[in-house]
Amino acid sequence: MGVSAKMKRSLEGTSWIRRMFEVGAELAAKHGPGKVCDFSLGNPDVEPPAAFQTALEAVVRERVPHKHGYMPNAGYPEVRAAVAGHLSTELGTTLSAGDVVMSCGAAGGLNAVLKTLLDPGDEVVASVPYFMEYGGYADNHGGSLVLAPTRGDFNLDVAAIEAKIGPRTAAVIVNSPNNPTGRVYPERTIRDLGAMLAAASRRVGRTVYLVSDEPYRHVVYDGVKVPSVFAAYPHSIVITSYSKDLSLPGERIGCVAVHPGAEDAKTVVAAVVTATRMLGFVNAPALMQRVVARLQGLSVDPALYRTRRDRLYDALAGLGYTAARPEGAFYLFLKAPGGDDLAFIRALQDELVLAVPGRGFGMPGYFRLAYCVDEAVIERSLEGFRRAIAKFPAGR
Repeated sequence: MGVSAKMKRSLEGTSWIRRMFEVGAELAAKHGPGKVCDFSLGNPDVEPPAAFQTALEAVVRERVPHKHGYMPNAGYPEVRAAVAGHLSTELGTTLSAGDVVMSCGAAGGLNAVLKTLLDPGDEVVASVPYFMEYGGYADNHGGSLVLAPTRGDFNLDVAAIEAKIGPRTAAVIVNSPNNPTGRVYPERTIRDLGAMLAAASRRVGRTVYLVSDEPYRHVVYDGVKVPSVFAAYPHSIVITSYSKDLSLPGERIGCVAVHPGAEDAKTVVAAVVTATRMLGFVNAPALMQRVVARLQGLSVDPALYRTRRDRLYDALAGLGYTAARPEGAFYLFLKAPGGDDLAFIRALQDELVLAVPGRGFGMPGYFRLAYCVDEAVIERSLEGFRRAIAKFPAGR
């Protein structure tokens, strides 16, 4: 009885992505690792830009006092200033170092923000499909996730979000470019969302914060731009990481930026800093803070992912699969032939192709492919995709 009932429930409902990862390991052990086409995990395979290695080596060579010691929980002041300078341009709002908290990736930042905003019984509204960990993050801090539908093209349905906002709503969370759809929410939608949240906050008698989860902001295609939530709504918090745009997921480095015009913004920042300590993160990694400070505005070339997107999307469309062409991130979210995502995922597994069922993102009947894989994996998988869809002719 050493494990809590709550954690036992969490173990039973463990992430579908991790389940598929484990299935992949089993299939690789049985058939050989070169036989399995694994599209389950959004783990960037593109190497970091060359400037990362240069910056890393320079930081390692530097001789500075207490190089590996504690610093303020919010991060080094000079790093926060560098990040604030870049985000000021990117988000169209003048930020100072005091508006930024360095975090242990976007996940660490999201947990610190939700601990800051939520009282027990409070709610966070998210739109389906959504990144599956949001529910756990809200639950960590006594809150719950309330889900709103999106439109047929996976754009936000602002009216549907409004209908979910009540007296216990502390925040609305958005993720653009979106995981799992690759959708980038248009500027008009974000502006409508901001106007709605202002009105909804007056209606329910509390400020409803807009939390924008943006780790894929720089992985966009075809000239698409990610609009700034700061320009649309002052009570906004942006959370991002360098996991995807610099291909550094294992280094766990990111940041939280609080709009200086948000209600009680300074107290919000102070609470995020305190939450960072209370949650056991203490501070973001020292070396990585110094490294990313030198790399502001730099990212991997998204053309590398665009080539894979086009090859996989075009090939699967030619086989009869249905999906929207992603505008960003590195995921395809497709309708499951036959309508049963679990049944189709199993059919793909029989062909040694791994995907994640849409129910893991709150949307049964779809499945997700992460195309941050070698192009050889894409080519090797196509015959398996052809054979799998042939088993569901009525679902094409």
